[in-house]
Amino acid sequence: MHYAALVRPALDRVYSAMRAAAREHTGRVVEQTGLRPGLNISFYFGLLARPMPAAAFAAVTAYGAGDMSDELAQGIMAVDEQGTWSLTGKGREFTLALQQAVADGAQEHWGRTTIATMPGLAALPRLAELLAVLLEAGRASGGPAFAAAAPVFEPAGASYALRVSTRMGALRHHRGDAHRAAWAAAGLTLEQLRALPADDPVRVAVEEDTNRRDAPVYDALTEAQRWEFLALLAALPG
Repeated sequence: MHYAALVRPALDRVYSAMRAAAREHTGRVVEQTGLRPGLNISFYFGLLARPMPAAAFAAVTAYGAGDMSDELAQGIMAVDEQGTWSLTGKGREFTLALQQAVADGAQEHWGRTTIATMPGLAALPRLAELLAVLLEAGRASGGPAFAAAAPVFEPAGASYALRVSTRMGALRHHRGDAHRAAWAAAGLTLEQLRALPADDPVRVAVEEDTNRRDAPVYDALTEAQRWEFLALLAALPG
């Protein structure tokens, strides 16, 4: 089995649980600013670093959330004639606050340990280091979404919780690009893919192709580092 298939559920578990735990923190930012988050809260790691080209926007919204009317109405994002999206001044300030709120939630969530052998926050420096290697490697194999996600934006003096939460969010788009490329190569639309049962041979083949396309990013790690990365993820609360 591809390592990419093994690490995916661990990465998804840790990231999704962390984002859920951070909702109280991001909710306070929303309450304080009176602004409603949209694409900026799910792609802050890239949008804070650079504008998002049209091809990247199409990729990141392929599974939904492509209606940007609310972001435009609030004046937190703008789009040019080429379809490139960027944060406005107000949007950038809002998004910086959201990034910090996610990091604060991550710090609190990952600091909860139920047994003495769980590393908790002590795992974050090494995770940040390994994630940096993966993000650099992904620049050679990632698609349009990943190209817009990395390198990520990290403010000066960023905590390890901010670095890990930000880098982890960006890394997941390497697999997203791989998945879109796999079902497109199979001649499927997203609707056709979703209509297939999980055990359908065509869908199984798409998942296998996704793993194959996602795998190169992990080749940047040694075998020992790949198992270390998986172990660190497994040790964080879900």
